[in-house]
Amino acid sequence: MSKAQAAKLKKLYGLALKTGAPVVGFYDSVGGRLNQGTELLAGCGDVLNAAASLSGVVPQISVVLGTCLGTNALNAASADIVIMSKDAQLSLSVTGKHSDAAYNAENGIASIVCDDADKAIKAAKELILYLPSNNLTMAPQSFEEAPAEDGCGCVVSRTVDGNSIVKLFNDYGKEANVRFARLGGQVVGIVVTKGKELGCKSANKVAKFVRFCDAFNIPLVSLVDVPGFLPGTGQEYNGVILHGAKLLYAYGEATVPKVTITLRKSYGGSHIVMSCKQLRGDMNYAWPTAEIAVMGGAGAVEVLYAREAKEQENPAAFLAEKEAEYTKLFANPYNAAKYGYIDDVIEPRNTRFRIIRALQQLQTKKLTNPAKKHGNIPL
Repeated sequence: MSKAQAAKLKKLYGLALKTGAPVVGFYDSVGGRLNQGTELLAGCGDVLNAAASLSGVVPQISVVLGTCLGTNALNAASADIVIMSKDAQLSLSVTGKHSDAAYNAENGIASIVCDDADKAIKAAKELILYLPSNNLTMAPQSFEEAPAEDGCGCVVSRTVDGNSIVKLFNDYGKEANVRFARLGGQVVGIVVTKGKELGCKSANKVAKFVRFCDAFNIPLVSLVDVPGFLPGTGQEYNGVILHGAKLLYAYGEATVPKVTITLRKSYGGSHIVMSCKQLRGDMNYAWPTAEIAVMGGAGAVEVLYAREAKEQENPAAFLAEKEAEYTKLFANPYNAAKYGYIDDVIEPRNTRFRIIRALQQLQTKKLTNPAKKHGNIPL
């Protein structure tokens, strides 16, 4: 990188701002020309500022094909989506330590990792077809296709248009998945929790994805099966509360159409942060198998009946009986539906139809947040 190249990149970002065109950067550089000193620093600062100014205005994609070290890595990593070839390097350290694609994928920097440069370029081309040119336009429409049976029994593949799934951050925060896909020809962002507790990484991953979709007018579909947040001192030391608050903020702030389907468990704080009705969810459905409650039955009865259980001849049988009572009374979708927190209890086979119909109803949705310079998201 030289000061002349930095000036060229700054002009390019300015042109993207004028025309509302996405920015796709291809990176293969060992860093800056050291002999240019502070002039180079100023040029790099101009480029980074231009990229920051474009954030949320046009989509930015980085494609790292070779070495990308030092200040260049800051610019590449600040893009909305980072695609790396398997042999590429991305690191702030000029020594290249912790720079491989696998490391960046595991730590949420690389969104997609491809086997080689050609496949990385192809992935960028395919991804562009799912994104609007800028924040004032909508993502391209396509023809509706029937779901493709992939044999894995995945609820996402059975619900979305065939062969339309783009996977992001597959190796980061594995308790949840984020995907782009099409439903009835319309591009949507899909969040899937997989029946495991949310951790710091998964909460951070989903929050980032939700904010990206909201910035570029991409409706959100959340498929929820989450019993809570991951316990343990490791999670607490890494700020699981902060990351949970970040996820809460992202969903609450989002003004795009939000459709939520509760598939199974949805307990306590994790229920709230996953686009519940109180976070301005537009359409909230549940399967008959859904369990929506303050906490799971086993944990609840230990709190409610611990003293009484000690007085019983068979405490385990007593607690099992109370757990069944609790589950019947509270851990079901009908209790939430009674109060309007769930719009309808739907059959699993109707999931695709109901989501598409909800998205059609919400096409003309208009919602704005209170006037402010910007919110202070928990970081």
